[in-house]
Amino acid sequence: MAVPTGDQAGVIASLGLTQPSLVTFEVAEEVIDADSHRGFSKEPQGRPRVYVSPELDGWTLVIGRWCNPCDGGRSDEVLRMCVELSARYGQAQAYYYGAQGDGSAWLIAERGSVVRRYCETGEGEDHYLTLGEPLPFERARREQLGLSPTWDAATESDEDEEEWSLATYGMAPEIAAALSISPRDLTAETRTRGTGVLALTPPRDGHTGTSLIGPAAG
Repeated sequence: MAVPTGDQAGVIASLGLTQPSLVTFEVAEEVIDADSHRGFSKEPQGRPRVYVSPELDGWTLVIGRWCNPCDGGRSDEVLRMCVELSARYGQAQAYYYGAQGDGSAWLIAERGSVVRRYCETGEGEDHYLTLGEPLPFERARREQLGLSPTWDAATESDEDEEEWSLATYGMAPEIAAALSISPRDLTAETRTRGTGVLALTPPRDGHTGTSLIGPAAG
């Protein structure tokens, strides 16, 4: 998830995260990767952990599979969280990218409303998660591929559908880089303020917070 703020404490509170502990990005990456390859029941207290970054070029990132906008069991909750965060901070985005060819997904919310959600992971239910109109980035990419910038998945030819599916499989990091910041593009030149933390997510049957918890810290 990406939120245009340096208010790390506010993001943590809004998402209902607990037990934040200072950690380097390298250590957090190992922990998050380990959590991603085992079931929730095998994680600490049966709850996944996420990394909440320091301010990076004006953005705060929340990294972990808990943020996946196309997860079958959490897609509605991730959408709600992004909507609430966007009401507070103006924007909020969530992305999924499977580096082993598992597809991409993106969710863009602005000022308390969903702008776009799109998933391409090879799952049969992906199309049910589509919301909003294609992003300018999507339209431009389709034009580059020689496809119509506006389309209806129900009537698109099989050939065009397959070409678009292949293109979108790796598109999430590109959209993140274009609209906010991608963790894949962080360098020594990235402006950083603060320290990242590893935090525990709320109980699965609990509320993750509200969009207006406490004053903004920065």
